[in-house]
Amino acid sequence: MKLEVDKDVCIGCGACQAICPEVFEIDDDGLAKVISDNVPKDKIEDATDAKEGCPVSAISDVESDTNNIENDDNNAE
Repeated sequence: MKLEVDKDVCIGCGACQAICPEVFEIDDDGLAKVISDNVPKDKIEDATDAKEGCPVSAISDVESDTNNIENDDNNAE
């Protein structure tokens, strides 16, 4: 699971950091940022709660194209 914070939407309330500090922190600009490239498996529930609890819906999932790239490579052979 990979997440991102839309800094144009984030209001820096800190809810995500309070819920899941292993994945989110408030940056020097006062807005949230993701500090983990991939959410650890044992923190997925907390990270999801943080995403769903964001009052302005600034947190979203990042689609991974890794499977598509691997499939394209296999098809090229």
